Amino acid sequence: MPTTNEAPRLYPALRYRNAAKMIDWLGEAFGFSVRARYGEGDVVHHAELVVGSSMIMLGSVRDDDYGKMVGEPGSGGGKSIYVAVDDADAAYTRARKAGAVIIQELTDRDYGSREFVCRDPEGNVWSFGTYWPKASEKV
Repeated sequence: MPTTNEAPRLYPALRYRNAAKMIDWLGEAFGFSVRARYGEGDVVHHAELVVGSSMIMLGSVRDDDYGKMVGEPGSGGGKSIYVAVDDADAAYTRARKAGAVIIQELTDRDYGSREFVCRDPEGNVWSFGTYWPKASEKV
């Protein structure tokens, strides 16, 4: 396991029906900023959004080989992204104000995290909490 401050190795990648709109929404609701965006008009071939030292990649739903493997957004289950935050209450307020569907209210966990769970407008599940494991630290 690395002990240096290397760049992350995991980058969640999402497909959205309206990726152009979702880029703006993810910025408003969750504080993401755009690092890169490629495409034409409302079609997003590839985008990179950052929050802190982390990044997600996203693009428009397409009927290509990768799109067939990943499937479309929605309630198909098995998809969730956890975001470590300093202030879960502030993240909750921001997400709720932007229209995120809160599916689990703010709660304090036995392991010390304060967190909530919500859905974005296209059905992906996002969890925000103060539990912040570091890959370089022993458990």
